[in-house]
Amino acid sequence: MDRLLQLNTIFISIVIEAIPFIVIGAFVSALIEVFVSENTIIRMMPKNRFLSVLTASLIGVLFPGCECGIVPIAARLIKKGVAPYAAISFMLAAPIINPIVLFATYVAFGDSWTMVWQRAGLALVVSILVGFVLSFVIKENPLKENGDVHVHVHDHSNQNTKQKLISVITHTIDEFLSVGKFLVMGGLIASAMQVFVPTKVLLTLGHTKVTATLVMMALAFILSICSEADAFVASSFRNSFAKYQSSIVAFLVFGAMVDIKNVLMMTGYFNKRLIVILVSLITVFVFIGSLLL
Repeated sequence: MDRLLQLNTIFISIVIEAIPFIVIGAFVSALIEVFVSENTIIRMMPKNRFLSVLTASLIGVLFPGCECGIVPIAARLIKKGVAPYAAISFMLAAPIINPIVLFATYVAFGDSWTMVWQRAGLALVVSILVGFVLSFVIKENPLKENGDVHVHVHDHSNQNTKQKLISVITHTIDEFLSVGKFLVMGGLIASAMQVFVPTKVLLTLGHTKVTATLVMMALAFILSICSEADAFVASSFRNSFAKYQSSIVAFLVFGAMVDIKNVLMMTGYFNKRLIVILVSLITVFVFIGSLLL
């Protein structure tokens, strides 16, 4: 009974923490759908594949939010004509390099800029490398044919301001409902993992830099904490991994790119092949990058 109560508490906290950012993500996705034309977005992105990946990654600094709401935005950009590899680079970088998350990281680690720069730097490197590799791997549209991206055939260009605002609200509700079910499933699995897989078991495995990094990446995946709050959890591990601070950077970057609820959300938008490739690339690049720090 105690474990069930603990599971319930963790589950509710995950959902409550994530909902505001899913609403923000759904709202931004709706704004893109209604107010931004395909031609405008396409003109913004460079033709060169590397420059488009770099631009998309850096644009993430303008989106205050976490990974909970970034998936529908990335899917919407792809629907609007942005190259999938560029949209995915944006999806990976935005939850980490935006000002709110970086400031939270700064505060969580005692007003120190070291962890901020390492986190932002590794996130950018990983997002750029993943996007560049995907530019050679993805040869077709990675979105599911019957996915949960709500694409309406209405032409918003002829609507007045009031009609456009109504359309934004409609799109936001549709997007929120489509993503919400994955949040609930992911939150339930993540909370169950936290309750039934003792953290101490994982911590005892982190005796070397390699194992410490793997343990922290596993914890990041299991805990599924939003990037706006994960720095405060990560800072609690500083004493446990005092020798291997880079493993904490791996926790901060990997968890914001890949966790249980995020992967489940992606299954509603992207095909399985892309998800497998994406998770594999992120895992390899974050692991190697953190070892080099």
